[in-house]
Amino acid sequence: MKVSQIASVAFILIASFFVYSFVATAREGETRRACTALCSLKPHYVDQVRRAPEFELPNLRGQLVELSDYRGKTLILNFWSKTCPPCLEEMPSLAQLAHTLAGRTDIALLTITSDESAADAQETLSSILGQDAPFEVLVDPDATVIGDLFGTKLYPETWFIDREGVIRARVDGARDWSKAEVVDMALALDNPIACPVRIHEGRAQGAGASFCGQN
Repeated sequence: MKVSQIASVAFILIASFFVYSFVATAREGETRRACTALCSLKPHYVDQVRRAPEFELPNLRGQLVELSDYRGKTLILNFWSKTCPPCLEEMPSLAQLAHTLAGRTDIALLTITSDESAADAQETLSSILGQDAPFEVLVDPDATVIGDLFGTKLYPETWFIDREGVIRARVDGARDWSKAEVVDMALALDNPIACPVRIHEGRAQGAGASFCGQN
């Protein structure tokens, strides 16, 4: 083989190495970002094995809303009650999240309350927010959706459902929903470079477990 040919082959190999290194580094950075956003919220459950159960409930205006109405969007679904102090504490940050998501077509925020009536829920929200809620609120007084379908016993509880209707994560307890990590996590659910982690009973497993502080 001539010297020029050897040089050409060497150049191709070196260039390929740098391209591979660049792609690998970029991919690692995207994975780290997705995992950091997810782990920062400390979800109790993360996986892709359960489809969200279909339901239909009235909103505060008496209009029926179905889960399937949100198909094609990542849905942040929050369960709350006026008798739950942590629910009321996180409500202003949910309102801030709703304002952040306003105008977006890829992420939606939906809440369901177990309060007795729409008027009851409206009164609670007005007293906490000082205005009408900037997010959709459904009323489930008998907890047929919250308890029977989703199995929720303690509030607040927040579920992340991807655009295909698959439950991807559940967060138990109150959080500051105004943080940028919330939107980053929602976006990561539909990103081909997702966080390789599963969380069950609060314990992380999989290749991304280290990002959640577990090995």
